[in-house]
Amino acid sequence: MEEGNEDRRDWVQNVFAHSVLRMAMWMPYRMRLAFVGKVVAYVVAPYAGWNQRVADNLSLVMPELSGGERRRIIRRVSDNVGRTLVEIYSGDEFINRVKASELEGPGVSDLVAAREAGRPIILATAHLGNYDAVRGKLSREGFSIAALYRPMQNEKFNRHYVDAISGVAAPVFPAGARGITGLIRHLKGGNVVGIVMDVAKVRAPVLSFFGQPAHTALSAAEWALKFNAVILPVFGIRKPDGLGFRIRIEAPIEHSTPQAMMQAYNDVVEAVVRCHPDQWFWIHRRWKLSTAAQDTLSADARPPT
Repeated sequence: MEEGNEDRRDWVQNVFAHSVLRMAMWMPYRMRLAFVGKVVAYVVAPYAGWNQRVADNLSLVMPELSGGERRRIIRRVSDNVGRTLVEIYSGDEFINRVKASELEGPGVSDLVAAREAGRPIILATAHLGNYDAVRGKLSREGFSIAALYRPMQNEKFNRHYVDAISGVAAPVFPAGARGITGLIRHLKGGNVVGIVMDVAKVRAPVLSFFGQPAHTALSAAEWALKFNAVILPVFGIRKPDGLGFRIRIEAPIEHSTPQAMMQAYNDVVEAVVRCHPDQWFWIHRRWKLSTAAQDTLSADARPPT
């Protein structure tokens, strides 16, 4: 019975999402983005409990915000999620926007130099602005870029979602043993891989993010060390008009230990999020800790006996 209810719920969610997206595709591009942004901000976010989660995360790590600023960020975060989704489904119209984006930042020369040297490149991005703008831009600049994605829990929605992200750039590999094997093979060939690293992995070590403990996967740093790959933090930052992007490439993370390298990644992401707090996906449970990590932190906080 429970399985039947879950299937029915997935069917309803997929029909709703697909209907909104199909309706949006009949609209001019600018109107399309605004429409889906508002649907997500005013319908999906309250229903899914995102607003409270964003508010809780903001209170945890940015308590200095005023009430008005917090409310503005909560609304705009969900609007950006909606825009990001419909952009991914917009095919050439989205690609034409990102192709016009300029590459900026101290890591641009390192990116070009690594390609010329045939050196593997890891782009460590985050859920900020539109992370697929990076793949769309660089693949059209001649970079052979593969991506790792986390399959949606709703299998019905996931089928057409994978088709959409594959249209931005290919190949894409699902997270899991087989997908990671394909991604590593691509990387070892002297190519580029893009990985979104700013979500909690409960079995990963606990590092610091916004001054709070946060599980952080070390895989990108471990691959960089193993295959002598350059690892570059990169972001598809949405412009104020809500349509265009700046592709920001930060300086490469120096090779050291996996923990130190991923802490450097966390620090870069924090700096960018502080500059663009309404573009980061605060809806994620970034600071969710495993029971073991909570116990360890509690024990460390106890006074010595």
